[in-house]
Amino acid sequence: MVVPCAPPTSTPASEVPDPQFASPFSDFTDQVFQHLRRSDQRRWAGAYLAGLLITPGKKSVRRLAGAVSASPTAVQSLRQFVSLSPWDWEPVMDQLTRWAEGHGPATTWAIGRAVLPKRGDRSVGVHRYFDPGTGRTLNCQLGLGAFLCIGGLQVPVEWRLLLPAPWTEDPQLRRRARIPEEVRHRPLWAQALDLVDTLEARTAPTPAPVVADMSDDPDTALLLRGLSQRARDFVVAVPPHLKVLPIGERTANGPEPVSARAHISQGNTDTVEVTTADGRKQELPVQSVLVRLPGARPGATQEYPYRLFTEVLPDGRPATLWITSLTHRRLDNVASLATNRHGTTAAVASMERHFGLLDFEGRSFPGWYHHMTLVSAAYTYQRLTHRPVPRHLPCCPAPHVCTAPERLHMAGH
Repeated sequence: MVVPCAPPTSTPASEVPDPQFASPFSDFTDQVFQHLRRSDQRRWAGAYLAGLLITPGKKSVRRLAGAVSASPTAVQSLRQFVSLSPWDWEPVMDQLTRWAEGHGPATTWAIGRAVLPKRGDRSVGVHRYFDPGTGRTLNCQLGLGAFLCIGGLQVPVEWRLLLPAPWTEDPQLRRRARIPEEVRHRPLWAQALDLVDTLEARTAPTPAPVVADMSDDPDTALLLRGLSQRARDFVVAVPPHLKVLPIGERTANGPEPVSARAHISQGNTDTVEVTTADGRKQELPVQSVLVRLPGARPGATQEYPYRLFTEVLPDGRPATLWITSLTHRRLDNVASLATNRHGTTAAVASMERHFGLLDFEGRSFPGWYHHMTLVSAAYTYQRLTHRPVPRHLPCCPAPHVCTAPERLHMAGH
């Protein structure tokens, strides 16, 4: 049986894109996909990206192929490129980050979630998850993303698929989903910290604080401690039961830890003008108090305090609780940073509606990362270039028939 797969290196003249658009788009794909080893991989990457940009509605592989090529084998070739082709997504995301930084400094690093509903139990990482955003328990994959906030826009430049323990401990599940041997189960806070470490290694030195909503993670204190140890400023939503140490209270053994929700009522309330993620300004009553975190290293008695703050609802109850290391900044500035979580949520929703975030049909670990990488590249390109959807984009090259060694090579990866 012949299997259509990667195309040859030459592209027919009839499929050369419109030169008026080719330069910006080609420059982008040349940079972002430069580490893909084979020229055919780079071409299929550009074709998949083109399909995400110009295909209306659902972004199934069949519809993407139909939008960029008249070849009857384009569907199979695109599917193989995303699900089977052995290309490394990490250098692609590295270049995407560098390309995004070229459009301006990142004012914050935001950590956001993508909830990807799935049917059945075959897709990698699928599990039952309570989504606090909808208040429902879903059968889904859960992705954790790092977003650069540039010029009021938030663009995704790194992802982590959260794998529940059964997916990493069951050898049969690992083989079926092609999960690499070095990948292990890691809790939410550890994955968030790993995203921060990745950005620190990849980007130019920056004081950009980390903004994240971890209000449903019982181990958020471990993330806060890790960020403090890295000297990385943060504005993090925390669960109400997070233990904090009041400042100024003294007992025989020092202050006793109390819950954040119980202690916030001791703070002062000020009306501050908050600038929301979409640029609107509004006045909000905000309550805040200085605290420390339990578990400081021995001898670290002079650990800098943090600010616990929250919006006060009309009935007097506290809303989401936040904690920040930015005690030297004005409260209105810090409260404005907290609104970045809405920008992250809006970015994920846009990727779902317009860029095919939820439309991947594959089930493997590499396929998931390939798809998330390509969706992130399409979204980031369109948001930071502000260009309308073009009429002409690079098409898929001519079809090619795999040889037996090529089929074995792809299946082996």
